Amino acid sequence: MQSSKSSLAALTVGAIGVVYGDIGTSVLYAVKEVFGSGHVPFTPANVYGILSIFFWTLTIIVSIKYVVLVLRADNEGEGGLVAMLALASQSVKDKPKLRKILLLVGIFGTCLFYGDGVITPAISVLSAVEGLEIVSHAFKDYVIPITLVVLFLLFFVQKNGTSGIGKFFGPITLVWFVTIAALGISHIVSNPAILWAINPLYALRFMFSMPGTTFIILGAVVLCVTGAEALYADLGHFGKKPIRLAWFSVVMPALTLNYFGQGALLLERPEAVKNPFFLMAPDWALVPLVILATLATVIASQALISGAFSVTKQAVQLGYLPRLQMRHTSVRDTGQIYMPFVNWSLFVAIVLAVVMFKSSSSLAAAYGVAVTTDMLITTILTFFVIRYAWKYPLWLCIAATGLFFVIDFAFWASNLLKLFAGGWFPLAIGGLVFLLMVTWKTGRQMLSEKQKSDAIDLPSFLEAVFVSPPVRVSGTAVFLTTEIGTVPNALLHNLKHNKVLHDHNLFVTVRHHEVPWIGLDKRVEITTLGHHCWQVTIHYGFKNDPDVPRALEQIRARGCEIEAMTTSYFLSRDLVVPTIGSGMSQWREKLFAQMHHNASGAADFLNLPSGSVVELGSKIEI
Repeated sequence: MQSSKSSLAALTVGAIGVVYGDIGTSVLYAVKEVFGSGHVPFTPANVYGILSIFFWTLTIIVSIKYVVLVLRADNEGEGGLVAMLALASQSVKDKPKLRKILLLVGIFGTCLFYGDGVITPAISVLSAVEGLEIVSHAFKDYVIPITLVVLFLLFFVQKNGTSGIGKFFGPITLVWFVTIAALGISHIVSNPAILWAINPLYALRFMFSMPGTTFIILGAVVLCVTGAEALYADLGHFGKKPIRLAWFSVVMPALTLNYFGQGALLLERPEAVKNPFFLMAPDWALVPLVILATLATVIASQALISGAFSVTKQAVQLGYLPRLQMRHTSVRDTGQIYMPFVNWSLFVAIVLAVVMFKSSSSLAAAYGVAVTTDMLITTILTFFVIRYAWKYPLWLCIAATGLFFVIDFAFWASNLLKLFAGGWFPLAIGGLVFLLMVTWKTGRQMLSEKQKSDAIDLPSFLEAVFVSPPVRVSGTAVFLTTEIGTVPNALLHNLKHNKVLHDHNLFVTVRHHEVPWIGLDKRVEITTLGHHCWQVTIHYGFKNDPDVPRALEQIRARGCEIEAMTTSYFLSRDLVVPTIGSGMSQWREKLFAQMHHNASGAADFLNLPSGSVVELGSKIEI
């Protein structure tokens, strides 16, 4: 009992660091952007109204929508948009047209995660370093260089993994939440009446008296819930209970106290609107607060970078991206991975964002469009999950998601006003990734159809071969093939050039499924083809790490002895040649061919022993 309590406490502290780092740093810029926009007349009634809107936005979107409802929609314990997409698409698999639309919508939402992954580190770290300007105006010219140095160091250390420093994330972020709560309390004490802003009547009064202004400032208000998606995405790492406990016991109270403290400060000193967060602190605490804020924003950024690696891995497993080089950075936690291409692509995009926008206020204009689009997509997918997977009545599904849809749509529509002021930037990143994903998926389908049309039936081929069998050599040959029951090109080339066949031959197809995990008991299917030949199918979920040699160890008990020293793995290395008049436009076919050429080797992806792999090339026209 004691160990389970300590485990829950450790998971809760860990969730505070990883899950809530992003939303925890929104206090740096959210209030500043609402009042700094110039749209809200500075009056006590408006301060109360805005704080009330902040509180109820946090309550409805985070507490009720994500913590209470969306966390229930787990896919075998996993969360995030990819898991939700897999769940929704599975629930409507008997409706192919609807399933296709949902897949496109969900994949676009997943692509927008990369846009969010660029803006979040940029705005978070920049807003923290901007605190130096409050310390002294002399630091103004150094803000961007210091921000870029901090970001470079953050991305540079990714290759070492986070296992060493990860244990400090939770405690540092916990200190951050205690600090922002204490700052808030120090100003609420001087004006305790500010707590009346919890009353939703203040929010409603503001909204009905200034509907046009309310619509405009929703684009800034949404900054207070950026990072809400993370608590669902990290469900698999921590579980529902620690995430809920962390939110209601630490994060929500700390955020509320800080926002209300900033409101009390603004009522007392309206000129503090230029940077209310840092101006809450006494002069002696400014430098330590800037350092702590920078650490907190780095941790928030780390969670998004790790998320980008995880989402990319899942997209590769589901067939939406080519294989990319991936390194495991922890021997204990298989979820800790490093992808060099993703890492440095994100860094380049973030540097571009910092240099282009130059300040957190300018970046705030770019922020929000991607986040609210993702929130809207999550709500839509949730409807299909509770309607078709959970079989709830239609009226209840509409009631459960309708309110959230209206609120998310209002935030999304407001953020569209920022489209030309910077909102285009994360959308452009998401759109580019979406183009790559759809091109890869379509290209893979075309390639598969071409291979099927040219394929030879494996059982019939083996019967013909063994009428006059070739020379058999000792050992086991494993032929990797994309289609079950077809002759791999590698086998044809091996017979043509080497004119031999191994004593034991396995024809292995790896299948990736729209579920997070597939257990070892369902990992391998095997069918005998006679003449010491077997058809093997290996199944993986989109969060499993493919390991073909380990999976094949399971078939030893089924009459097929495999020895590592005498086993060779044969792969076909296809060269894709674009042709005119096929399924995609010429430039997309060329793009697919280039992506196919640059994909990392199947041998590394499937964890094949490098000294036992034979690759035989072939040319395929699409």
